[in-house]
Amino acid sequence: MPELDLDALTAQRARLRETYLCDSAERTPTTARGVHHVAILCTDVEQTITFYQDLLEFPLTALFENRDYRGSTHFFFDIGNGNSLAFFDFPGLDMGAYREVLGGLHHLALSMESSQWERIKAKLDAAGVAYQDVHGKSLYFRDPDGTRLELTRDALGPMDTAQLPADRL
Repeated sequence: MPELDLDALTAQRARLRETYLCDSAERTPTTARGVHHVAILCTDVEQTITFYQDLLEFPLTALFENRDYRGSTHFFFDIGNGNSLAFFDFPGLDMGAYREVLGGLHHLALSMESSQWERIKAKLDAAGVAYQDVHGKSLYFRDPDGTRLELTRDALGPMDTAQLPADRL
């Protein structure tokens, strides 16, 4: 890994905040209504359904043939608040293993009530799913295809940077 100039990166973040970040009172309203769905690729439809519906308890809400690729399945899970998590498989195409690439997904953070978070954490333990527990607040783990997920106790809404240490801003 190349040596980083951390002072220069910190200064760049400060400049970007000063240039682009407005106080909430000055911010213009967004043009978006929210996330309709996020679509992720998978290798095995049934494996994905059992992981997301049975383990994480996200109900399957739709399953049909993908309109863009014959034989491909497009399916959706309810992740709360009117939002969906969608998947495609592409049988017959060698998509390769999951990789983090520029423009790709780093992780998907999903908010849960604390009691749900605790129950799902116990289910991950029982299923032998390895995870990283960050301060008893966030669980980071991978789905069967390697997609990184975060289950957080943080409420939905804007990121609360007030809780970050000053040296991390």
